[in-house]
Amino acid sequence: MMDREITLDGFAVNDNSPCYVVAEIGLNHQGRLDIALQLMDAAAECGAHAVKFQKRDPRKLLTREFYEAPYPGEHSLGATYGEHREALELTAQDYAAILEHGRTLGITVFATPFDEPSADLLHELGMPFFKIASADLKNRPLQERVASFGKPVILSTGGGAMEDVRRAYGTLTASGVEVAILQCTACYPVRDLATMNLRVIDSYRRVFPCVVGLSDHECGVIMPLAAFGLGARIVEKHFTLDRTMRGPDHKASLEPAELAELTRSLRDAHTALGDGIKLPQTCEAPAMEKLSKKIVAARDLPAGHIISLDDLAYKSPGNGGLPPVDADAVLGRALTRGLGVDDAVTFDLLAPRREGV
Repeated sequence: MMDREITLDGFAVNDNSPCYVVAEIGLNHQGRLDIALQLMDAAAECGAHAVKFQKRDPRKLLTREFYEAPYPGEHSLGATYGEHREALELTAQDYAAILEHGRTLGITVFATPFDEPSADLLHELGMPFFKIASADLKNRPLQERVASFGKPVILSTGGGAMEDVRRAYGTLTASGVEVAILQCTACYPVRDLATMNLRVIDSYRRVFPCVVGLSDHECGVIMPLAAFGLGARIVEKHFTLDRTMRGPDHKASLEPAELAELTRSLRDAHTALGDGIKLPQTCEAPAMEKLSKKIVAARDLPAGHIISLDDLAYKSPGNGGLPPVDADAVLGRALTRGLGVDDAVTFDLLAPRREGV
C-alpha cells in the first residue's frame, strides 16, 4: 500500500485520517470583509477544517477586451466583466484580517491564486498551503511559481485528461512539495451526476502516490460520502450563507445546515470504517446469544450411547453449548451420562474418542 500523506497546516491527511473538509468561500463574500468573516464563523461552527478563498488581479489576469466586455445579468456587480471581477476582490488588508480571524476561530485559511501577482501576495501574507484551480491545470508557469514557495499544494483537475494531471503533478512535485489531487467536474452546479465520474478517484489512487480527494460542485451532500468510500480524504464544497445571494457560485454552494450535515456524516463514515480487523463486537453478544445455535440432543440418549449424526440437532439460544461447527468433534464419542431431548451436548459429557474410531 502506498504511504500517502499531506500535512495541511498541521493536520496530517492520509488514508487512515478523518476526511479533511474545506468550505470553499471563493467569491461568495461579494467583495465584503464583513460577509467573509460571517462565512468563516459559520464554517467553523459547521465543523469544517478549513476555508478557502480565491484571489485574482483582474487587470493582470484578463485581456483588455475581456475586461471591458459588457457584463449584464442578475449576478453582475459591474457594468463590465472586469468591473464585476474587481468588485469581488478583497484587499491585502482584508486577507490579513481574515488570517487573524482564522487563528481566533481555530480554522485554517488558504486560497487559490489565479495569477502570479496574486500568488506572490498570498505567499507574503503567510498562507500555509495553496490550491491550483482546475482552470490552471495546464498553466505550468503558475504551478512552478506556487511550488517555489515550498508549501503543500492541492490540485483540482476539472476539465482535464489524465495526461494533464500527470504533467501538473510532475511540475509541482519537481520542487519537492507535498501534493494532493482532487477529482473535479467544472460545472457550476453539476446537474448530470454521470459527469462526476467518481471512479476517477480510484484511478488517481492507483496512478499517484498521494492523497486524493473531491472538489464537489453538486448541490447535495451524498457524493462526498461516496467519494470518501472510494478513498477520497479531502472534500471541498462551495459554501454560502444563502443560495439566493447575488453571484454565480451561490447556486452551487451548501448552506450552513447542509455543511454541518456533511461534516457530521463524514466524521461518522470515518468512525464506521474501523481498523479492518474482523473481530466479534461487544454489542453483538446479546443478538448472537439469542439467535445463534448450539448442539443439542435430538432425543433422549442414555449414558454410554455413541453419538451419531441423527442424535444431534442445532437450536437456539446459542449459549451454554457447542456451536454446530464442532459437530464433527462430537460424532463417534460416548456419553458419560444420559441426556434428555434439547439438552446441550458439551465436551465434558463425552468420553475420549477411542483410537481408530
